[in-house]
Amino acid sequence: MIYTVTLNPALDKTVEIPSFAVDDVNRIVSLRTDPGGKGINVSKVVARLGSTSRAIGILGGTTGQAIAQGLEGENITCDFLPVEGNTRINLKVIDPVLHTSTEINEPGAPVDDETLQSLLEHLLKLLRHDDIVVLAGSLPAGAPRDTYRVWGEACREKGAKVFLDSDGAPLAEGMAAVPYLIKPNNDELSRLMGRELDSIEELIAAARELLSRGTAKVVVSMGGRGMLYVTAERTVYAPGLKVPVGSTVGAGDAVVAALAVAEERDLPLEEAVRLSVAAGTANVMCSGSQAAEYSVIEKLMPQVTFRDI
Repeated sequence: MIYTVTLNPALDKTVEIPSFAVDDVNRIVSLRTDPGGKGINVSKVVARLGSTSRAIGILGGTTGQAIAQGLEGENITCDFLPVEGNTRINLKVIDPVLHTSTEINEPGAPVDDETLQSLLEHLLKLLRHDDIVVLAGSLPAGAPRDTYRVWGEACREKGAKVFLDSDGAPLAEGMAAVPYLIKPNNDELSRLMGRELDSIEELIAAARELLSRGTAKVVVSMGGRGMLYVTAERTVYAPGLKVPVGSTVGAGDAVVAALAVAEERDLPLEEAVRLSVAAGTANVMCSGSQAAEYSVIEKLMPQVTFRDI
């Protein structure tokens, strides 16, 4: 089973504003809303890829209700703990003229230790050996900075494979639990390592340093430059595919979803590379944080190329 954990979910509101201007009146030409938060985005793509997942998290207020309703009909088991307060709304401003994407994210409703502990205990009761747990996204206000370390250690002790996709302190703390796989982008990896990583060679060296600490797989997304897949046995580089860009929101989450499905199905590395690059690319072509249809992902897979470094 694939479990996704979203402790700071969001209702993603995506607006399109041509020639978006700061300190001026801007008019929206299109708008859509989607259930969001990194773990939820992963679950949406897992469903598109034909697998099931159980989405664990916390939802509050009318926004939380809207997220739950938006996930109805998806191949997702929703397992959210209701809390006081309103789940956040995140605004994404897409400018098709200037080719920019601006995110304005709310902090989210505070959460207390009791709520986090209750949710963790619930997850641990469900876990079986070799289940996959995706810990993804930011932490809500009130959550300790070592939350992903605590959760990661607890899940690993149950025999689960922990996938970690976060940034800043939550990622740094989570690494102390030695996750099975991490998927930072190049900027997130630079912050984690405390130094600027520009070249592919520098990113590979950093990934190998993390492997030496016990993590089994490091996948680094580099936007249009493509992705790196680094394990103890192989280092694979896959160039990015050139496609029309709708929104970059959720592209990294689609990669994580594909990696989780590939792990669940025990796919060879070559197939995992094709699937994850195609999934991430297909989601770039979508608007908002909606999940791409499998037909689009399937069409892109033969176009994915890669080589060992």
